[in-house]
Amino acid sequence: MTDLAEQIVRTLRERAEGDVDTDRLLRGSRARGRRRQLHRKVAAGAALSLVGALGLVGVTGSGLDGLAGRMPWTTATPAVVPPVPPRADGVPGAAADPALVGADPQVLHLGVDPARARYLGWEVIRDQVETVRLGVPGGEPVRVDVARSAELPTSVEIDGVSFDATEPGPQTFDGRVRSTAGMPRGLVKMWQPAPGLYARAVMLHGDRAVLEQAVDALRWNEARRCAGPLRLDALPQRARVTVCSVDITSYPRLVTARFALQRADTETMSVQYRYASGAGAQTGADRTIAGRPAVLSAKGTRLELVGVPGTTVVADFGWPWHGEAPPHIFTEADATLLLAGVKFPADPTRPESWE
Repeated sequence: MTDLAEQIVRTLRERAEGDVDTDRLLRGSRARGRRRQLHRKVAAGAALSLVGALGLVGVTGSGLDGLAGRMPWTTATPAVVPPVPPRADGVPGAAADPALVGADPQVLHLGVDPARARYLGWEVIRDQVETVRLGVPGGEPVRVDVARSAELPTSVEIDGVSFDATEPGPQTFDGRVRSTAGMPRGLVKMWQPAPGLYARAVMLHGDRAVLEQAVDALRWNEARRCAGPLRLDALPQRARVTVCSVDITSYPRLVTARFALQRADTETMSVQYRYASGAGAQTGADRTIAGRPAVLSAKGTRLELVGVPGTTVVADFGWPWHGEAPPHIFTEADATLLLAGVKFPADPTRPESWE
């Protein structure tokens, strides 16, 4: 019962044996209505002040991923259905064949029940680990890493915070929930969903019930494609994709995707896609790639497609460190070939257009 309703009930009870003072009721209703409007204005002003303090973070997304999921306006509303990676037909899940985990960077060998949790992102690192990040109603994000080896990386990153989830050395996959080894003190659970399969669920804060709820939402008998708003149709000669990563934590306002390529130990290149709703188009092109304006960085190791509102596509290549570069590295020609073949939708908030 609201304060106004309680006031009306008290007044009615006081006048139960006599006439109801309608003037008193009206005055009380109006007074409380004015106070409610004032409270709403103050709350709205505080929210706008916070947005103003954040400044351009809301446009560029820099540093905002760490806030996603904690501010009420960054979560998906019932009218916005978050993307779900499409099924990989004919591919068994991790429980059926653990040897497949990490074998193909374009395939994720586990899923999330969308009726119980929301996908926040997914990633596959070739021959190492597959990762899903998910959120459950009212809880903080949970990161789940799965591998076919017990040698999971000690360091993890959640919401832009990197820390040690476990102590170095042999790990115990007994299903118990413990405190993480690094700061901040979060929660970690390590278990084997099937023989030969090793999983770890980590969260920064929160309670055990949230962690267990996220774990229960996992599906080990299905495989899904590492689909996102960016598709690579052409790769440099002998190059292969080693990492596929998609982040939809702040969907539909912000969507990011990344691919890493490798040709040899010293030859690495990444291509990153970023869509920020409401952001303008970058200008200053000094070349054209497949009919699209592009710009090369001053150091000559970064090539970026420009001119698309809200969207950036960047290829990082070459030798970004000081000192003499090795004889074999990716070149601007390789980056040009890669960017000439990228595909991305005009509206990334329509997941059905993703590939």
